[in-house]
Amino acid sequence: MKAKLGIAPIAWWNDDLAELSDDVSLEECLRQASVAGFTGMETGRRFPMNMEELGPLLARFGISVCGGWFSGLLLDGDLEREKDRIRAQMDFFIAAKAPCVVYGETARSIQGIRSAPLDTKPRLSEEEIRVYGRKMTIFAEWCAGQGMPIAYHHHMAAAIETEAELGLLMANSGEALRLLFDAGHMAFAGGDVLRVIDKHHSRISHVHTKDVRNDVIDKLDRKRESFLDAVVKGAFTVPGDGSLDFAAIIARLASYGYEGWFVVEAEQDPRVSPPLDMAKKGHAELMRLMAQAGYEVVR
Repeated sequence: MKAKLGIAPIAWWNDDLAELSDDVSLEECLRQASVAGFTGMETGRRFPMNMEELGPLLARFGISVCGGWFSGLLLDGDLEREKDRIRAQMDFFIAAKAPCVVYGETARSIQGIRSAPLDTKPRLSEEEIRVYGRKMTIFAEWCAGQGMPIAYHHHMAAAIETEAELGLLMANSGEALRLLFDAGHMAFAGGDVLRVIDKHHSRISHVHTKDVRNDVIDKLDRKRESFLDAVVKGAFTVPGDGSLDFAAIIARLASYGYEGWFVVEAEQDPRVSPPLDMAKKGHAELMRLMAQAGYEVVR
């Protein structure tokens, strides 16, 4: 089985909380990711959205685009409007030969609102999720038909956060809606990460290897503290530095034949957790675990 290792720029610059950002250029970010050993990077706010400008930079450091976030609004929005909204990013990703667009539902989400406590996340009825699942299926089918599949990112503080919510979405959507499995977000939401893999492995097309610090999460007051408060306190980190058993997670994915990208996505305060040091730590741990699980790491 083959695996590719990527990283997200959120360790260097946080898109939701600019104060959690290192004062480095895109070129320096790519250089550090390459030095750490990664061959892929997801896009972020300092990335030009065209390959004419970005391509030479990526080539200089031997890095490819391995995905990138799209702030979806389909929960409350119109299908045709959403197609228009994603078109430019889709065209860019097709040119970049990216594996997928990461679809994150931001309608009603409180993930970027520092003043909104975790317990005030949006909650959908089963009927709302059924309707949403049908819309997401149609949208995912269209995206795939255009040449760029999406991978759905379950996310803390969003409409689809918990194991139960994800299960309902998967049950009420078609195979075209692929899943981005994020171990850190699912663990933070109280889900059983291995059981989620067991249930939804056939839909997983992209993996975020986000680790968590349980000692931070366990002390959060969810009636008063927000998702961004948790990030500032250090809820997330890289594999090998947190509480999750990534040996078991990667072995379980391997048991179902998952092949593709494993992306380190760990937003932290760069002054507390220097991005290059954390990237090196995460890469070294993933290389160890990939060998243990029988993966060949390729570019």
